[in-house]
Amino acid sequence: MNRVSVTITVNGQPVTASVEPRQHLADFLRETVGLTGTHLGCEQGVCGACTVEIDGRPQRSCIAFAAACDGSTVRTVEGFDDDPTMRELREAFSTHHGLQCGFCTPGMLITSRDIVRRCGETDERTIREELSGNLCRCTGYMGIVAAVGSVCRGKTPEVEAPPVATPVPATAAAPARQLEPATASVTAARPSVSPAPAAPAPAAPVAMPAGDSAGWTAIDQTITVDAAPDAVWEALGDVRRVAACLPGAEVETLEGETLTGRMSVRFGPIKARFAGEGTVRRDDPARTGRVTGAGRDTGSGSQAAGEVVYRVAGGERPDSATVAVTIRYRLTGTLAQFSRGALVQDFVRRMAETFAANLSASLTARTGEAPPPAAKPVEMNVLAMLVSVLAGRIKRLFTGG
Repeated sequence: MNRVSVTITVNGQPVTASVEPRQHLADFLRETVGLTGTHLGCEQGVCGACTVEIDGRPQRSCIAFAAACDGSTVRTVEGFDDDPTMRELREAFSTHHGLQCGFCTPGMLITSRDIVRRCGETDERTIREELSGNLCRCTGYMGIVAAVGSVCRGKTPEVEAPPVATPVPATAAAPARQLEPATASVTAARPSVSPAPAAPAPAAPVAMPAGDSAGWTAIDQTITVDAAPDAVWEALGDVRRVAACLPGAEVETLEGETLTGRMSVRFGPIKARFAGEGTVRRDDPARTGRVTGAGRDTGSGSQAAGEVVYRVAGGERPDSATVAVTIRYRLTGTLAQFSRGALVQDFVRRMAETFAANLSASLTARTGEAPPPAAKPVEMNVLAMLVSVLAGRIKRLFTGG
């Protein structure tokens, strides 16, 4: 397999090395750089033992490719010797007996430092939720929570919550710094996902509110539909059908502009079901719409907020239309750890492509004489989609596609 050259600044020192495209950042830090303070536990992004800082944000190093971190700044537990907050945390962990075998401690300390700096003084429940992505095999949570609480006491937030999104590499060998909007094209006979022909005046995504971008991941899609813009706009008024295009989403009630619903997600053995409410707003003259919602998974304590924004415009031909869709989400709590690696950001893009293709097919069907009934919501299987993403990356490495 072809190797690639990367330069990563580790604890203030630039490190240039030749790595395999599939090598994880954790292995790079331990084997190439010799920093064994980063521990490997599950190697699936679940336990949090391998947590490091990448460009100032806590992230799992076992699900981040070293090649994807080319040009990034990484800080491991060994790189905080002169950090006053980390010094307080180390002393507090010792005082409150938050240390047993020590295997989870490096990742636990880096996550704890983020909590102190981002949350300041906060309550025990918040600390437990923020720490829930880091597992302690010795069940030493009481001491750990007490230690973090003691350091948080009297503090004010030092930094804003960082964005969840990280750059997604186009391939492991050629990291990219931007997410390119994917395009789905559909015909009246059957839908297919392929680049759409350029339209003279394609729909532009509705802009996000000013000052509302922090902490959100946003994915843009452009869909071309072989139907008149007015017909497409009318079809998009069926909120239940539109929600059914996103795997795992279900609208339960809809009264005026207010709706309630659920979103089911499975990540291997972890199953989450977010229940919440949202709003639907449509601007008929401008043919723009916005569906927003927020919910909580009682099992993991994670919270999610999401938004689908769309704009309908005329297509290349009089009987065609373009729909620009922006999907945004923000995830906090245990499951937020899964959204910090570049691999999972690639998964989010794949999920948006699935939504775009399903929406295209649904809109085309709606303009026919006998639209099919809305499909029963199917739980989103994150693990299966990640396997598909990995397979695609491996194929590109060998084919150069």
